[in-house]
Amino acid sequence: MTIAIGDKLPAATFKEKTADGPVEITTDQLFAGKRVVLFGVPGAFTPTCSLNHLPGYLENRDTILAKGIDDIAVLAVNDWHVMGAWAQSSGGLGKIHFLADWDAGFTKAVGLEADLSAGGLGLRSKRYSMLVEDGVVKALNVEESPGQATVSGAAAMLELL
Repeated sequence: MTIAIGDKLPAATFKEKTADGPVEITTDQLFAGKRVVLFGVPGAFTPTCSLNHLPGYLENRDTILAKGIDDIAVLAVNDWHVMGAWAQSSGGLGKIHFLADWDAGFTKAVGLEADLSAGGLGLRSKRYSMLVEDGVVKALNVEESPGQATVSGAAAMLELL
């Protein structure tokens, strides 16, 4: 079952690559007492993710934060090395969190997994964005197709804030 507006996020642990190696970040650390924009992508370095979805959030980062958002994070079912490389190559390192849901534990727990085996990617995340306040989902925008980034893009999120 897909998580819904008003639901509390399940407990999970992500990994994020830092200069000192991977660090674990729990949902409590990321969301407790904060307003956070989280967006999920099918995969780092994939065309729509790299050319459309992520750039919108990076370009609008300051505007989003100015609307009372404490943090922005992107999540993918990739390992932390891939997410770290994507952060570096995209210019997003240090601007937003690049979270690795390496085993799809969080993605499955919120019901946002996508079987993209036909495209050679295997189990991944659906493309989505959510506004989370103190661990509770306040807005959830899930794309119909993994190749689109309209309802889950930064422009759509800014309209909600």
